[in-house]
Order: sequence, then C-alpha cells, then structure tokens
Amino acid sequence: MNQSPDNEQKKAIVSFPAESLIIKEGEIYTEMYKIISGRAEMYVGYGTDYEVLVSIIGPGACFGEFGLLMNSPSIYTVIAYSDVYALRVTEERLGSFIQDNHASVLQIMKNMAHTMDLMQHQITALSIELSSHTKEHEKKIVEMKKNMLRSFYNPNGMGLKGMTYFLENYESHE
Repeated sequence: MNQSPDNEQKKAIVSFPAESLIIKEGEIYTEMYKIISGRAEMYVGYGTDYEVLVSIIGPGACFGEFGLLMNSPSIYTVIAYSDVYALRVTEERLGSFIQDNHASVLQIMKNMAHTMDLMQHQITALSIELSSHTKEHEKKIVEMKKNMLRSFYNPNGMGLKGMTYFLENYESHE
C-alpha cells in the first residue's frame, strides 16, 4: 500500500517537550531537524563551567545538519525551550527535503559558512594568544637563567666580576 507524501511527512514529524534534550554536543546523530513550531536553545559546553548559549531558534530553523551530512559528533547541544514540533530529516529523506525546502537548504549553507568563518577568527585569536603566552614564558625562562647565574657567582665564589662577566656574555648571546 502506497502512502501519500502527506502521510509520509506526518510520520517524520516529531515532538519534544519543553526542557528536553534534543541533541547533545559530542554525540553522533544521523538526522537533522527543521522546527515547525516552538523554540529551542543551542549551547556549546552545555552543563559545564564554560556553557555558552549560542542561539535561540524557532520555526523554520534547522539544526543537526553536521551529523546528517558528515556523520560526525554534534558541535552543540539543543534543548527544547518550549514544546517543539519538528520535521525529522534522515539520509533517506534528504533528497526530498532539498527539493521541497530550497530556502532552508540555502540557510543551512549560510550557517555553515558563517560557522567556518567564526571558527577561523577564533583560531587566529587563539594563535595570537598562544604566541603572546609563549613570549612571556620565554622571558620568564631568561630571567630564571639570569637569577641562577647570579646565585652561582656570589661574592663568596668567583665574586661580582665573575658574575658580571658571565651575565654580560649570556645576554650578548640572546
């Protein structure tokens, strides 16, 4: 018995009660969702000291596309803010979803491009921060070496002339 597309689509509609976990960061999901009604919160680091609310999304918004398209762990957690009704899109239904939801597919592509751009900015900022920490660390090491040299050459040992000689030579080789 053949089902009409309307019945097939109805089977793909799922509901999530308010405050329920829909997608958990770090876990692999092989479907994505398009919200029909309700709102959901997207978090990074959900439940940790580094939790960040990324977005509150509503009708028409899609999420879970990374898992569906790449079979990779989710990069965020999605929690139902209110009761959510959503169209569940599996790999088998992806072709018909693309045909029927051109605007959603375009928005998904824009969101992915935006995410990649944001990640590039974050990588650059992290690289700069790491570089400055490395320079500070190098300065501390140089200062520690100088202090060690000072402690080795005290007036009871080689005297101040020996300490001055070695510090001047050490600094000239840096």
